Amino acid sequence: MNKILASCFIPLIIAASPTFGAAGPEQIPLWPKGAPCEKGEIGVEGDTTKPNANKPAGKGVIRLGNVSKPTLAVYRPPKGKETGTAVVICPGGGYGILAMDLEGTEVCKWLNSIGVTGVLLKYRVPKRPGDDKHILPLQDAQRALGLVRFRAKEWGIDPARIGVLGFSAGGHLTAHLCNNFEKRAYDPVDDADAVSCRPDFALPIYPAYLALKDKNNELAPELKVTASTPPTFLVQTADDGIRVENSLFYYLALKNAKVPAEMHLYATGGHGYGLRPSDKPVTSWPKRAEEWMRSLGLLERKKP
Repeated sequence: MNKILASCFIPLIIAASPTFGAAGPEQIPLWPKGAPCEKGEIGVEGDTTKPNANKPAGKGVIRLGNVSKPTLAVYRPPKGKETGTAVVICPGGGYGILAMDLEGTEVCKWLNSIGVTGVLLKYRVPKRPGDDKHILPLQDAQRALGLVRFRAKEWGIDPARIGVLGFSAGGHLTAHLCNNFEKRAYDPVDDADAVSCRPDFALPIYPAYLALKDKNNELAPELKVTASTPPTFLVQTADDGIRVENSLFYYLALKNAKVPAEMHLYATGGHGYGLRPSDKPVTSWPKRAEEWMRSLGLLERKKP
C-alpha cells in the first residue's frame, strides 16, 4: 500500500479562503469534511507566478500553488446551446502548481462555445512527501467524476457523457483516472461515491509521466490499459521537452487493447501552449478535438 494512504501523516494546516475564482462560478468543495489525509501545513494558497515567468502567446498565466482544499467550478454553455456533454478539466503544472487560466478557465470558455459544460477541477498540489504515485490528485479526480455524475441532472448533464481533459501533469492525471476507476483510492464519504467515476471519454493534451524513459518507454505502472479504458484523443509535438513518447506509447497501449483512440502529432510547438493560438499548427488542436467529439456523437443536442 502506498505510504500516503497507509499513514495519512502529511502535515497540513488548511489555508484560509482561496484567492482563485472569486469572480467566476461558485467554488464547490470537493470533500464535505475535508480532503483525505490533509493534516498539516503547506502554506497559503495563491498565485506563485514570478515576474520573469514564461508567457504563452504573450499572455500571463495564473500558477496556483499550495492547494489543500480541492474544488469544482461548473461553467455552463449559453442556454439553447447545451448538448448535455460535460468535461472535467485537470490543469497541468508538474504536480507543483495549477495553470488555472491557460489550462483551465480558457478551456471552459472553449468548451462552452461548442455546447459542452466545463467542470474545472482544482486538485491538490504540490506533490506531498510519500505520494510518488500521485494518489492524492487521483482521489480528487475520482471524487470529481463521481460527484459530477451524481449531480448530473441538477447541472443539466447527461450522466453517460462525462469526459475528462488534462494538460501535462493533468494529462497524466487524466490517464491515471481512465485506468483506475473500478475502486476508489479513498474510503467513500457519501452517496456520490457510490456512482461510477469512469470517464466516458478522455483528452490527454501534451501528457507527461506516461512512458518511462529508463525502462524502454514502458507505461508507468499505474496505467494498466484495458478494453475498459475510455475512448481517447491525444495531442503532442515532436519537440516537446516532456517527450512525445508519452503519447506514442500510450496510444500503442490503447491500440493493443482495442480502445478507440485518435492521436495528433505535430513537428513543432513545444509544451504548455494550452489553447492560445500561435503560428504553430499544433494550436489548431481544439478544432481537431471538436471534430473528434462530434464523431462520437457528443456534440449532438440531447432531446428533452
